[in-house]
Amino acid sequence: MVPARYGQIVPEDRFLVVSRSCRIPLEELEWRFSASGGPGGQHANTSNTRAEVRFDVESSPSLGPRQRARLLERVGSVVRVVASDERSQTRNRELAMQRLGARLAEGLRVETPRVATRPRPAAKRARVEDKRRRGETKRLRAKPTSD
Repeated sequence: MVPARYGQIVPEDRFLVVSRSCRIPLEELEWRFSASGGPGGQHANTSNTRAEVRFDVESSPSLGPRQRARLLERVGSVVRVVASDERSQTRNRELAMQRLGARLAEGLRVETPRVATRPRPAAKRARVEDKRRRGETKRLRAKPTSD
């Protein structure tokens, strides 16, 4: 079995892979299709190529409590993604799935807290030396005083 990239469908399992620890069954996704806007002639006027996918975070049984809390905080209770870039409904479906996977993966990403650091003593000395040198250069530019 080839590992799926995040935001892709695993065909034999029928899951949307969001991260290593989060896989969403496709049955939990709600799809809507409508006519895509813009030019395209008769094909665009008669085909429902615009794809909209919705995922209900609150009622999803496939999410753990921490995942659900993090997603509710970051993306809301319902995640909605629309794709109307292509003329093909199949391709727009794929784009919508990729975008949904990316949005959920970004919402689940745990940010590492910043660790405050202090400048090293050598860096402090170098900074003070640069300041002294710069001040000396400016002092030498000044007009000579008449003593």
